[in-house]
Amino acid sequence: MSGHASLDELCINTIRTLSIDAIQKANSGHPGLPMGAAAMAYVLWDRFLKHNPRDPQWPDRDRFILSAGHGSMLLYSLLHLTGYDLSLDEIKQFRQWGSKTPGHPEHGLTAGVETTTGPLGQGFGNGVGMAMAEAYLAAKFNRPGFDIVNHYTYALVSDGDLMEGVASEAASLAGHLKLGKLIYLYDDNHISIDGSTDLAFTEDRLKRFEAYGWHTQRVEDGNDLDAIARAIEAAQRETERPSIIAVRTHIGYGSPNRQDTAKVHGEPLGEEEVRLTKRNYGWPEDKTFYIPEEALAHFRKAQERGQQQQQAWEAKFREYEKAHPELAAEFRRMLAGELPGGWDADLPQFAADAKGIATRVAGGKVINAVAAKMPELIGGSADLTPSTKTAIDTDGDFQVGRYDQRNIHFGVREHGMGAICNGMALHGGLRPFCSTFLVFSDYMRPSIRLAALMELPVIYVFTHDSIGLGEDGPTHQPIEHFAALRAIPRLVFIRPCDANETVEAWRVALQHKHGPVALALSRQGLPIIDRQKYAPASGLARGAYVLADVDRPAELILMASGSEVWPTLQAAEQLWQEGIAARVVSMPSWELFDQQDVGYREQVLPAAVKARVAVEAGVAQGWHKYLGEHGITVTIDERFGASAPAKVMMEQYGFVVENIAHQARKLIM
Repeated sequence: MSGHASLDELCINTIRTLSIDAIQKANSGHPGLPMGAAAMAYVLWDRFLKHNPRDPQWPDRDRFILSAGHGSMLLYSLLHLTGYDLSLDEIKQFRQWGSKTPGHPEHGLTAGVETTTGPLGQGFGNGVGMAMAEAYLAAKFNRPGFDIVNHYTYALVSDGDLMEGVASEAASLAGHLKLGKLIYLYDDNHISIDGSTDLAFTEDRLKRFEAYGWHTQRVEDGNDLDAIARAIEAAQRETERPSIIAVRTHIGYGSPNRQDTAKVHGEPLGEEEVRLTKRNYGWPEDKTFYIPEEALAHFRKAQERGQQQQQAWEAKFREYEKAHPELAAEFRRMLAGELPGGWDADLPQFAADAKGIATRVAGGKVINAVAAKMPELIGGSADLTPSTKTAIDTDGDFQVGRYDQRNIHFGVREHGMGAICNGMALHGGLRPFCSTFLVFSDYMRPSIRLAALMELPVIYVFTHDSIGLGEDGPTHQPIEHFAALRAIPRLVFIRPCDANETVEAWRVALQHKHGPVALALSRQGLPIIDRQKYAPASGLARGAYVLADVDRPAELILMASGSEVWPTLQAAEQLWQEGIAARVVSMPSWELFDQQDVGYREQVLPAAVKARVAVEAGVAQGWHKYLGEHGITVTIDERFGASAPAKVMMEQYGFVVENIAHQARKLIM
């Protein structure tokens, strides 16, 4: 490096060359973004970001999201240089098996990574959720003289993020809610994988965000550190609107043959181009992974600075604890993710009733029973609250000036809703839930998958869970959705059969801390099973249980989930009268059942009983692992639903006592 170069330039080029070298060594990665966006990321991390590399989980840290996760080496370089637990050896193992530097940042794997990014737009939505969580916790816990929750959410977003629909959904809600502590730096480099953004992305992005209700700014030179700093300062002063700053950068900055080309987006530079680029930077061409001592010393000041900031906060919190001991204890508990004592003391119990109630209604009663004891329970629906029964009756709406309320109106924005809830869970201190019709889980699938990948305790309340919803017809009747959700690793899918199983499903969901839970609830009323006569609903916690049996070895097993359990139980009673020893297994959650020990699973589904029938108003896919070679299904395959009353639908599709009993007889006759 030439002797007259500034310390800032030295630090920025350290980020660039460290990123280039790691990508070149891996012969895989995206060098363009780290090279072009290094300057604005450096300004943010060096002059503004409140964080402590020695304690990445400090509650009042600012959150930084690299929504453009393909530029992961930018983040890894910053984490290593500022002193997080990410060694240079890990940097050298970029994109290799077992390293802490995977191709896209992964939350929970690498210290300092706030969320898993890569699918574009998701990090953008996560940031909105983090800002909402900050707003709620600040409104609930801050008191005069004690701003114990007071931090920003920053993100670096790309053209791809802004093109994805999930970002538009989240941005619209953020603008409506006036989330003033949300500040995004937009890497406006004019290049995407196919070439120039002029190929498909020509609207005025800042006018679009202005229409959303955002504060917008433009910085014409992505290497003008002072201009970037002034823009961030202006964004911080704007307390009534979220902010986006379009920073005109040059992808692959400094590369003599690749700068401003699509090729530099996702391909290593090549050894010769690396040498030429380093020469452009005034960098030693023969050194790899070179970190000048002066630059490292400057970066590592973040440790001392962060420690001082955290210690000041901790001192303030100790005073807060003296002045407001109950609030402080509640704050600590919520951040730790611990359930309050007696949280389930008032859970409803439902008496046997042949008429029954819809499980969505029962679920609403559970929400309100636990919400009174769990201030961390917060959520809402995609404009379907009256239908999904997810309103917290004691609270108002989460709106501007009322951030301490817990009913969130996400609008008709399922994809954004999922990403936002992930952000709320990532922030810490909250148990978010969201709801829509089960068929629209398709709109949420990328967010659900990421929640499962990150093991986030988000709860999804999916109602109108079968053809039993009736007249709305096949567009709204989920057929393949049970199978689709069960296919996601680490997602616990639960489809309760009556009101009491619904209570137990919520109990499981709230106790489940390491992954999301999806509840599939009915629109139509379901009979409440007599638990004095049959097994208690608490068996749901094990995923499947023997609901009804005979006093001799079973020769037939009938298994079902959700609304189909009741006619299956009635079919068994008919078979009993005919002298057939039929066992009924309620099977609300395959995931929970598969986690049980071999002995319990054998106890419920004895291998010796070959005759088995699975009954579910969805595709048969997946049931055969429980049926074996000789079992059959009463399911819906190779067709969709229809528009008709629920009772007619169930009759026409065979989910009635007579057909279930008939299919069972065929197995043993």
